Amino acid sequence: MADWWDANGARHRKQFATSAAAREHEHRETALAHAERASREMKLAARTGGGKRARTETVTGTGADGTIEPAKGKLGVMIPGMGAVATTFVAGVEAIRKGLAKPIGSLTQMGTVRLGKRTEGRTPKIKEFVPLAGLDDLVFTGWDIFEDNMYEAASHAGVLDQRLLDQLKPFLSSITPRSAVFDHNYVKKIDGPNVKKGKTKMDLAEQLRHDIRDFKKTSGASRLITMWCGSTESFIEPTEAHQSVKAFEKALRENDELIAPSMIYAYASLMEGVPFANGAPNLTVDLPVMLELSRKNEAPICGKDFKTGQTLMKTVLAPAFKARMLGLNGWFSTNILGNRDGEVLDDPGSFKTKEESKLSVLEHILQPDLYPELYGDMYHKVRINYYPPRGDNKEGWDNIDIFGWLGYPMQIKVDFLCRDSILAAPIVLDLVLLVDLAKRCSELRGLGIQEWLSFYFKSPMTPPGLYPEHDLFIQLMKLKNTLRHLKGEELITHLGLEYYD
Repeated sequence: MADWWDANGARHRKQFATSAAAREHEHRETALAHAERASREMKLAARTGGGKRARTETVTGTGADGTIEPAKGKLGVMIPGMGAVATTFVAGVEAIRKGLAKPIGSLTQMGTVRLGKRTEGRTPKIKEFVPLAGLDDLVFTGWDIFEDNMYEAASHAGVLDQRLLDQLKPFLSSITPRSAVFDHNYVKKIDGPNVKKGKTKMDLAEQLRHDIRDFKKTSGASRLITMWCGSTESFIEPTEAHQSVKAFEKALRENDELIAPSMIYAYASLMEGVPFANGAPNLTVDLPVMLELSRKNEAPICGKDFKTGQTLMKTVLAPAFKARMLGLNGWFSTNILGNRDGEVLDDPGSFKTKEESKLSVLEHILQPDLYPELYGDMYHKVRINYYPPRGDNKEGWDNIDIFGWLGYPMQIKVDFLCRDSILAAPIVLDLVLLVDLAKRCSELRGLGIQEWLSFYFKSPMTPPGLYPEHDLFIQLMKLKNTLRHLKGEELITHLGLEYYD
């Protein structure tokens, strides 16, 4: 089945005999639509002297398309899983607020967006272009199976320098975890005492909803975001219980074993109208029930598994190979990691969930159905090894066998000595601010899936039947063009012909 939109925004669907034919048709029609829209914009620019299209007025309230409510009041950030990533993020935000550090790695804080032609010289910072919440407006809570406050948890994680943590101790010590929803069957390698009790999974969901309402009241937050920073759960596939709200709620009441803890958090959040972002490769919101709730309650959802180390490199290198029509025989990837995430992934069930997320990237970028001579026989292998001495300082090693002109073989080897939580923390910050923006935007909040935030995820979300875009640079263009669109600015096509009229 091919599913595409034409230059006028009309949706089309057509049945094909093979998936390859369907994908090829989708690509061709999408490219034609982009070209037609770009041509229209060029002609319009020529008629109007190259001026940008009229700005959409930014107003308070909901209703007309294109309105963005101002970021008034506090923004509450709720984090299931107060481990290395969560504590590095929260400690980092407080360090930046105190002037002890810079928000390096954060697109929303340090990135810019070009507006209009290159000759216009308009390149504001993203945080000055769209109305994002300020860092001083962020307040935090979280859930965890361990009872350590954020200072103790951050010290135990060993990511940040203890001297920095000591300067932040009063603030971090004040954030203590709420008891968590946990099921040892989904995370077999760890266990902890700070766990909610309930007769049914619906009872647990109601306890989470009470936590959400309590935090909003006690923190004084006007808006909330849930950001999953918990462990990778064992691999499962969707069942009938996940197909609708009615079926899911019945499964909650009946303690269905295929309702994972992360799904209970997502259900509770979306029922309360709170957006949910998933930093792990768990199934969680990739379900019809969650899309239904997201749209009904105008609570955006946006992908799974933060794109940090090895997969970040793949989404940079693989597009380069395809752009130059270089072939790929094989890509072997292995990781060593010693933090709690590495320990959890030492379980085959949790690793299977992560493997599915990491393996999908190359196929979607390289499109072997379209380029069988280059990528039809590629071999892709991913391994993750728990190695305690390394701690949070993950090492991702890649051996890449490519071939070029006349089929001659070449090799690329990548050894990325990265810091997992240091790369993830600014992603968490950007998603908190951008998902909140989507919630305040009348044009975005009712969509459910926020595909424009694919930039941050190993597994972007898309509408059913639409393949995800994994190319990092296309994802960045999609993100920035969405921001331009929301503010009534001209989309950047990089066509460039208007400079040579």
